[in-house]
Amino acid sequence: MRFFNCLILLGFLLLAFVSANDPSPLQDFCVPATDFKSAVLVKGQYCKDPHHVTSDDFYTTRLKYGGDTSNKLGAAITPIFIDEFPALNGAGIAMSRVDYQKGGVNPPHHHPRASEIFTVLEGTLLAGFVTTNPDNKYYFKELHKGDTFIFPVGLIHFQKNIGNGPAKALAAFSSQNPGVVTIGNSVFNSKPFIQDEVLSKSFLFEKTEDVIELKERSWVHIINFG
Repeated sequence: MRFFNCLILLGFLLLAFVSANDPSPLQDFCVPATDFKSAVLVKGQYCKDPHHVTSDDFYTTRLKYGGDTSNKLGAAITPIFIDEFPALNGAGIAMSRVDYQKGGVNPPHHHPRASEIFTVLEGTLLAGFVTTNPDNKYYFKELHKGDTFIFPVGLIHFQKNIGNGPAKALAAFSSQNPGVVTIGNSVFNSKPFIQDEVLSKSFLFEKTEDVIELKERSWVHIINFG
């Protein structure tokens, strides 16, 4: 009896694991339709008629050029998520290019829907992530050209250029829409603002004026969506 109970439990665990990822495709591809008059309904999704799909639908030059790093953080992210590259629909993957000035940083953030595999193309970067409570263990590594590092799904991570010149890297994700939550922007630049007394108590500030000062800063968004 215990054996069958274990099998049932295992089945539910496997189902939960599969459900946690992007759904499996039900056809070869589904390029999202922009003209619904000529769209084809495939398994509940409106797709471009396969007879009208061309090679250009699967092609982009978006990662060829780096973003503008002339900001306070000295970094720029050029993503190709599903909104930027519709052919990713149903593929379950996405990518980003990250460019850094000398000393530039991609600040602490996390991706709620994807793991990330990160590869340095040029320069030297410090990369790290922190595990969940209560351990909050910090894993980090100095990365050089050709090195690769993994950021597990949902964990807070960052990169900083510690080399003598600019740097660039590619990030690949296990979801077509990984999502991005930048910690500082989300906490201190939400719309509307989180109440001062909540942040002051949460971050152990002695004065709420310290929270107000943080909110008044010009928080930088380095991701070039669209």
